[in-house]
Amino acid sequence: MRLAVYGKGGIGKSTTSCNISVALAQRGKKVLQIGCDPKHDSTFTLTGFLIPTIIDTLQVKDYHYEDVWPEDVIYRGFNGVDCVEAGGPPAGAGCGGYVVGETVKLLKELNAFDEYDVILFDVLGDVVCGGFAAPLNYADYCLIVTDNGFDALFAANRIAASVREKARTHSLRLAGLIGNRTATRDLIDKYIQTVPIPVLEVLPLIEDIRVSRIKGKTLFEMSIIDPSLEYICDYYLNIADQLIAQPEGVIPKESADRELFTLLSDFYLKPSDTEENLDDIEMDLFNN
Repeated sequence: MRLAVYGKGGIGKSTTSCNISVALAQRGKKVLQIGCDPKHDSTFTLTGFLIPTIIDTLQVKDYHYEDVWPEDVIYRGFNGVDCVEAGGPPAGAGCGGYVVGETVKLLKELNAFDEYDVILFDVLGDVVCGGFAAPLNYADYCLIVTDNGFDALFAANRIAASVREKARTHSLRLAGLIGNRTATRDLIDKYIQTVPIPVLEVLPLIEDIRVSRIKGKTLFEMSIIDPSLEYICDYYLNIADQLIAQPEGVIPKESADRELFTLLSDFYLKPSDTEENLDDIEMDLFNN
């Protein structure tokens, strides 16, 4: 199973990805996480340091693939999760999609791409071009990390559009949304009324999730020392269980940008109308 994790920049994709990878490993899966960001910090939470990137390694080897060995680019992280950082072109030059392609090409050359039960691509930011959408070419499922805010859901809608486009030619489905560090989910619910998408999980708004990233440790590793965090790990294990069950997923029909802008902004600007609409929905459910 191959997963591609997307979401607005800074929403917590890498922290979420690392914890899902560990959860899948705890369920007995052999997992490879591939960071697809020039910052090459996707796997920091798993390894505790910035591992060398595939592009850096290829440059050192003068792009002679035959001179690269698995141990040159694949690093073992917490709980046995293997880690790869694709890296990227210099800032302002090149294409991230090319780098992802080179990464997959090298892993196939090393006979490593098909050795794993799960490969998880952790992809930078919003989908603004075909290059950023490249990991979807290799994925069975896309996961979108969001929160209960306007910007994150607006980005999620753009990613949903990319999934629909890629699904025309690839066996790709959107597995669902993951709400990260979210105290309430009313705006998420408002969005999925318009664009029906499963919600895999909504993680609570706790500081430990953010701190884990700074510490370079997953919540699972932190919970060894602080058992009070074990309940957070259960959220990620629930996501892992849903993915292992191979959900049907959806091919989303995204909302038009202007319509979504109005929908989400009205939620803030006209709260009384929103409350009345939610009351009507609750009454309909009660009557039925």
